[in-house]
Amino acid sequence: MAELLARRAKVVRQRHKIAPILDDPHGDMGGAAATEMALDFVRITELVEQVQAFGCLLKDLNTGLLDFLSERDGREVYLCWRYGEPRIEYYHELHTGFTGRQRY
Repeated sequence: MAELLARRAKVVRQRHKIAPILDDPHGDMGGAAATEMALDFVRITELVEQVQAFGCLLKDLNTGLLDFLSERDGREVYLCWRYGEPRIEYYHELHTGFTGRQRY
């Protein structure tokens, strides 16, 4: 998650720097800055796929929010973890989302 969030932040910063190139249909889309951004998007996609391969749902790339399907008291719930939290300590009902988060 650390690399994923760092790449995301980098792309956001790059977007502001190369906005004139991206917004100009006649601009140099093959330039170094645009190529670097494209490679960052490829890596972001790879990292998201790695997270999903563990059975996680990436709910918010901005905050590093993940949900994991689990069972609690005989019903399905999502365990909920956000980047920076030391461990998984929260869950929420399938229909409530982050706002329904409760301590496990």
